[in-house]
Amino acid sequence: MTGVRDSTVDGVLTRSARRTPRRTALRYGERAWTYEELDAAVSRAAGVLRDSGLTSGDRVGAYAHNSDAYLIGFLACARAGLIHVPVNQNLTGDDLAYIVGQSGCSLVLADPDIAGRLPSGVPVLALRDADDSLLTRLADASAFASSEEDGPRGDDLAQLLYTSGTTALPKGAMLSHRALVHEYVSAITALDLKETDRPVHSLPLYHSAQMHVFLMPYLAVGAESTILDGPDAERIFDLVEAGRADSLFAPPTVWIGLSRHPGFETRDLRALRKAYYGASIMPVPVLERLRARLPGLAFYNCFGQSEIGPLATVLGPAEHEGRLDSCGRPVLFVEARVVDEDGREVPDGTQGEVVYRSPQLCEGYWGKPEETAEAFRDGWFRSGDLAVRDAEGYFTVVDRVKDVINSGGVLVASRQVEDALYGHAGVAEAAVIGLPDERWIEAVTAVVVRSDKDLTEEELITHARGKLARFKVPKRVVFVDELPRNASGKILKRELRDLYAVG
Repeated sequence: MTGVRDSTVDGVLTRSARRTPRRTALRYGERAWTYEELDAAVSRAAGVLRDSGLTSGDRVGAYAHNSDAYLIGFLACARAGLIHVPVNQNLTGDDLAYIVGQSGCSLVLADPDIAGRLPSGVPVLALRDADDSLLTRLADASAFASSEEDGPRGDDLAQLLYTSGTTALPKGAMLSHRALVHEYVSAITALDLKETDRPVHSLPLYHSAQMHVFLMPYLAVGAESTILDGPDAERIFDLVEAGRADSLFAPPTVWIGLSRHPGFETRDLRALRKAYYGASIMPVPVLERLRARLPGLAFYNCFGQSEIGPLATVLGPAEHEGRLDSCGRPVLFVEARVVDEDGREVPDGTQGEVVYRSPQLCEGYWGKPEETAEAFRDGWFRSGDLAVRDAEGYFTVVDRVKDVINSGGVLVASRQVEDALYGHAGVAEAAVIGLPDERWIEAVTAVVVRSDKDLTEEELITHARGKLARFKVPKRVVFVDELPRNASGKILKRELRDLYAVG
């Protein structure tokens, strides 16, 4: 029979529900769902979506905050053979209209408080907090029973994951059910995810890291998960002290905020066993401070990008010593190389672009054949990340290809300069960019958030001179109150370059 060997995203939940039906799967606010209850809710929600006139392959947007309803909506789309399109809930105006329009959404699942921002004419179904929301309709809905003709298959698209757009307009990476299930297995094995873990999920669920590296793989192993509205330090500390959370993923920006919160020094956080970080580069000095405060905490560095589901490499707890700046080695289903501009593999220790080959990879970019052809060449996906691989197979990311600075004809990696700046106690956050310059081609420029308001430009440049070669030292320092970011925590250097190139 066609498809009997297929594994689908929604099937991950079904298997856990059959294995441990009465185990708690999910908590959000005052609500708790067993695996059996959650699986049944997904089937009823899939019925609601199909009864609304949607057919296999239709795109359904998700424009909402974190909640149990968000997860149910995603899994219901997967079960009904629909393509889920997660949208950053902070987007408005043209940015929001672009993704909804470019993906061709037939319906958008939205929270009522932000649904009014959506383009006019797009059908909307409230996810929650409304009389006719998806969540309230579950009680009276019939479960969707897929047939061989309209049920999802492994090769069908499950989601369009729009890239973060840090350097250009976002592109919709086409992720199939099979690609995501492979990625879940990679995450489970590389990150030591266990049924006995108690993870807390506080980052946006529209983002691939929180959803596909943690929440979905944890549902696959049968763990008890807690979803929070956001990374609230007091709430996270409460859950840890109460024994309801022992595993946490956060980008470096959030870990920096948690480490600077007064409760980080005073609360009993010994129950926290696993700390995962990723989505952007963790400054080495920050990681050192975290490890000094919680020496028994196991740290995992997760690295990748939307196009690969998104996990590509992991640096495990036992691998950190001596290589704190490394992002680890490729996970189970990922093959990675470092190549030159012509696609030839370079020797270990040589800088080049990372390329991937994997069943986790997307099928290309939705409606963008030229961009797809550019990214997928000679059977490999071009990541846009510059890295060095050592003789033991560990990768160290140097920079994004588009973020490398050409200073007087010499290439400067912004990350190395940022690490030097983070070594100054007065620096809370830093982003290094290249700005057009008649003499230097691009002048190394540091945009800094101060923790010490008395820190001066001269003092910081003097500090950098003691850490860096002369040509890498910033020519200019700009102090700001905050750095522009997308919701996954990545600093938008494109915006900084646009702002200060004319400043």
